[in-house]
Amino acid sequence: MQHRIIVLGAGYAGASAAGRLARRLHRDDVSLTLVNAEPDFVERVRNHELATGRELPHRPLADVLAGTGVDLKVARVTAVDVDRKVVAVTADGGAEELAYDTLVYALGSRWDDHGVPGAAEHAHEIAGRTGALRVRERLAGLADGQPVVVVGGGLTGLEAATEIAESRPDLEVTLAARTGLGDWLSPKGQGHLRAVFDRLGITAREDAEVTAVEDGRVVTADGTVLPSALTVWTAGFAVHPIARATTLKVGDTGQIVVDDTMRSVSHPDVYAVGDAALVQGPGDKPLRMSCATGTPTAWQAADAIAARLTGGKLPHVPLRYFNQCISLGRKDGLIQYVTADDRAKGAALTGRVAALYKELVCKGAAWGVAHPTLGLPGRRRRVTHPAPAGSAAPAPAPAPESAA
Repeated sequence: MQHRIIVLGAGYAGASAAGRLARRLHRDDVSLTLVNAEPDFVERVRNHELATGRELPHRPLADVLAGTGVDLKVARVTAVDVDRKVVAVTADGGAEELAYDTLVYALGSRWDDHGVPGAAEHAHEIAGRTGALRVRERLAGLADGQPVVVVGGGLTGLEAATEIAESRPDLEVTLAARTGLGDWLSPKGQGHLRAVFDRLGITAREDAEVTAVEDGRVVTADGTVLPSALTVWTAGFAVHPIARATTLKVGDTGQIVVDDTMRSVSHPDVYAVGDAALVQGPGDKPLRMSCATGTPTAWQAADAIAARLTGGKLPHVPLRYFNQCISLGRKDGLIQYVTADDRAKGAALTGRVAALYKELVCKGAAWGVAHPTLGLPGRRRRVTHPAPAGSAAPAPAPAPESAA
């Protein structure tokens, strides 16, 4: 019987995990199914570009997965029963259950309104493609001089505010940040960020905690009212709620608690990757939700699953950060170099060179989804037998088969 592996979610982490597993395991020994609500791969890190009218390449998952042996199932996940080892999904054909032997949970995250009154009703998000297209439509309908408020001073907020201001210099763009503008950056990084805001005419409202979003305005904790014809909410992400509804061990954020191979600490046949995983990084600090975290965790999980099924060596690659890449419109950028645990170093790359660097990173991330072994030859190993729960690895496997 084939070992059934199901991957839930085809973002950067899920699609990379599925593709890498397909290149690690012999096709006769496993069935690999990738479940995703959309038929296309969405470059989430470019949603701020999509929102401002830029046309992005169409990337059907069927093309991304062509020739790998991964079966794509376009369906929405409605529940996971980790005790019965089944996933409930709904598609055009109705509801059904999919049984698995190993599950890779990569449902990712979505925008988080933090319970702020009116945010869900009056603000727009760009965490998903649908939301970004709605913002695009709203921006197209705004007249000269109308105010736009971007809520959230993190990486997504900075990118959204600068992208909007550059593409629509006729609008009055304001960024409402709960703390200081780019206060986690190095002095060089902060200085460049402020210079870009000044050049683009963006108003930065610092230490401004948004307490309400209403039709046509945003209200902060000190009572300040910011007029807003369009409010874009980028103040954080929340994971998909399905994991919390299971018997999996999850953290306060709802993320699945995993070991250093991305394996659930409560259910050994479940792995979590990307935003869905609560991963301890350097200094025992949880890794942040980001593409920079998603892809390495996907590689770690895929290689660990393959090792446990084939008798290979378990991966224990330290997960760490090197830089934060921020686009500041199409012509400017900021690359903040960081320590392993994501603290800013003094060095930073700025300007057009940084913009090119960020563009290469985005292209590389999309290329990596289709080439999850980074173009290196694959070695599809034969499955010996599934590793018993909690064991490190089964007996040694036969010689590997070279991939075509």
